[in-house]
Amino acid sequence: MFSQSLLPQLSHSVRTAASPTEALAAQAAATSGQNEEGYDVYVSQTQLLEEGIEKHILSVFVADEAGIINRVAGVFARRGANIESLAVGLNIDKALFTIVVNGTAATVSNLVKQLSKLVKVKYVEDITAADRVERELVLVKLRAPPGPARTEVMQLLDIFRARVVDVSERSLTLCCTGDAGKTTALERVLSKFGILELARTGKISLKRGEQLLEMGGWGDGFALRQKRMKQAEPQAPSQNGAFQSMDGDVYIVDGNQTGVWEVENVLDAAYDRDPEFEPHTLSIEVQDTPGVLNQVTGVFARRGYNVQSLAVGNSEREGMSRITMVVPADENGTGKLIKQLNKLVAVQKVTDLTDAPFTTRELMLIKVRCPASQRRELSDLAHIFHGNICDVSLTTVTLEIQGKEDKMRALQEVLEPYGILEVARTGRVALARDSGVDTKFLGKLQTGRIMM
Repeated sequence: MFSQSLLPQLSHSVRTAASPTEALAAQAAATSGQNEEGYDVYVSQTQLLEEGIEKHILSVFVADEAGIINRVAGVFARRGANIESLAVGLNIDKALFTIVVNGTAATVSNLVKQLSKLVKVKYVEDITAADRVERELVLVKLRAPPGPARTEVMQLLDIFRARVVDVSERSLTLCCTGDAGKTTALERVLSKFGILELARTGKISLKRGEQLLEMGGWGDGFALRQKRMKQAEPQAPSQNGAFQSMDGDVYIVDGNQTGVWEVENVLDAAYDRDPEFEPHTLSIEVQDTPGVLNQVTGVFARRGYNVQSLAVGNSEREGMSRITMVVPADENGTGKLIKQLNKLVAVQKVTDLTDAPFTTRELMLIKVRCPASQRRELSDLAHIFHGNICDVSLTTVTLEIQGKEDKMRALQEVLEPYGILEVARTGRVALARDSGVDTKFLGKLQTGRIMM
């Protein structure tokens, strides 16, 4: 995504007379029996990778500090690596990157070694060959006026288990989670109606079962965990019936008091906000050129801004990507950032969604320690939070949850007594609401009065 194209890029733009896109759309419309007017927005086209090039999924766990995103992106930019997607869960003191990169085995191996040399990196692992759970989240704004078209869209949503998050007179905004095959299939099916906007998170991934991400990786994360596991002694079940680890890898119990034992790779469900600055949500549409992510993050790093959330994925147009960033700043600071971003050649459009009605979503995978006797409890909790169980082993359960930051935080607090082993999060993606409903404003209303 952020390097030289492996194959010639196909033109992909708004339908014009006698264009290749129009011919393709007309052919697809004839096959499906739909009117070709349904193809007047964007039609996605898939390209094959060059021989010897494969997709690799890298997991990079770092001790977070200002500019760490720029340094990680710089490793790929300097080597011309083709990043397809990037998802990062950020806290003040740590962050987990999940990066999908295209390249040969030798190229990716060199990237892993170079990433492991960064000072703040705890471990780097190529989990491509591992048995893993893989998910991504997509927000799609679709042209679907009331009538047969909207009825058909609603039927498709039931098939793909997608949800409507905004409705207007001319469009629907949908949210769907799943693996790459599911989201690609959904995008292709919906393309005949006309995709107005699309924002996707990068992929996040956890290993299935008891295995954790740093096993077999680079850095000191695995060694630290092994050392602490040897120091911890097995504990008997507590008298109050609360669940605790039997091998001491999450909790250490002293009498009736349960204390959390430090686990290297568990992220908090939300980024602690700075009360002095309001988080600003920026939607940045960029060309797929070498190093564009490094250029964009460099604008923030050079000015000392600490990014709270970052999501990078392909947009609705071929050869274009959308970067969604959440940055704490005042109006003056945000205006200067936007001016600097607009000066970059690869940046096509920058939109500050903060003051406009917009919908936002993020995705979290959370692996919890769970014996067979407690699976029912965790299944009920997942149902309450509208989540799904996506992996089960003899001693663990992995949950998938989508929503807003507060929902993620609430679920993680509920699951802490069971023993959280791993958390992988995407950044937030956002699209403007065509309906004009401002949820931030409505949240301040109480019995018809506005809270100041």
